[in-house]
Amino acid sequence: MTILARYIQRPATGAFRQMIFLKRLLSQSLLLLMLTTAYIQVSAQNTYQLHTLEAQPPLKSIRGLSAVSDDVVWASGTGGMVGRSINGGADWEWHQVKACDSCDWRSLYAFNDRKAVVINAGEPAHVFLTEDGGQSWQRVYFNATPGIFFDAVAFYNEQEGIAIGDPLQQHFAVLRTHDGGRTWQLDTPAQSPEAATGESIFAASGTSLIGRKGLTTFVTGGTVSRIHTLSGHQWSSRPLPLLQGQPSMGAFSVAFLDNRSGIVVGGDYRNDTLRQQNCLLTSDGGRTWTSPRTAPGGFKSAVTWLTAKILVATGTSGTDISVNGGKDWQKIGAGFHCAVKARKGKRLFLAGKSIGYLEI
Repeated sequence: MTILARYIQRPATGAFRQMIFLKRLLSQSLLLLMLTTAYIQVSAQNTYQLHTLEAQPPLKSIRGLSAVSDDVVWASGTGGMVGRSINGGADWEWHQVKACDSCDWRSLYAFNDRKAVVINAGEPAHVFLTEDGGQSWQRVYFNATPGIFFDAVAFYNEQEGIAIGDPLQQHFAVLRTHDGGRTWQLDTPAQSPEAATGESIFAASGTSLIGRKGLTTFVTGGTVSRIHTLSGHQWSSRPLPLLQGQPSMGAFSVAFLDNRSGIVVGGDYRNDTLRQQNCLLTSDGGRTWTSPRTAPGGFKSAVTWLTAKILVATGTSGTDISVNGGKDWQKIGAGFHCAVKARKGKRLFLAGKSIGYLEI
């Protein structure tokens, strides 16, 4: 046997040992990752428990939810019904907006324990305002334009607010108030972001829109899924690599921790166990997006940040939590339609056919 043949048959000792070392290191790293993920999942299941507050509210479905504090929370939905609690959800008082008893109030914003605004989904569009805790309501906006459909409302401060709706004349409907919801004005199509054919907004949870100074954003679905952002007086639009292409698919909810760290969830509500392309994360304000390492379990209609590391997403597929900034998700309970964190507190409220909460 030649010297060359013996060399080929017997690898160099140093290279062989290095290869074995790298294989062992890789195996140990994979094992550590698996153990860490398993620990996160078990820890989340044991630590965070969903609690039921209102098991059978007097309406079929709740889609509007607004929490002022850990004590003051409002909910709204079908049958023209709006509910209010001033003791953290332990007790509720429900009122029907008599002038619109068939309205489905999917957009809701509460200022305090007395004042709130509701907007219905569908046409004609109604905006109602209460300033006495829901005892009486005043209609402050009406629009019977064919095809009008508002999906979400948000306020920048006590005076300035914005509502977003499905396209009219191929531009999304943008409604604004500058006096705390007492009067509203619709932007012209030229002022509003342009919609692609078949693109729409989902009113599943009222969380498809974020409105605060420096960050006005809404997300869409249908034929395409996109994120639309307002900077100054100019709207810009970017594609989202989520599940899309059908009327039931796309982005349903968006949440930002700050102007850079954000999350979008959605999927396909007609196939709510599908786990692919249902969640995206950004660390650069929405310019680029990445998928989590372990995705939430199926379709999600709402997502919110509780802390810089803890997030909760919910939908008909269940309620999931992440304790590492959205990288990994674990189911912790039954699903709801909407979820919001108290603006002045730590409690998370959830609602759908029932109302619950999660304490951090």
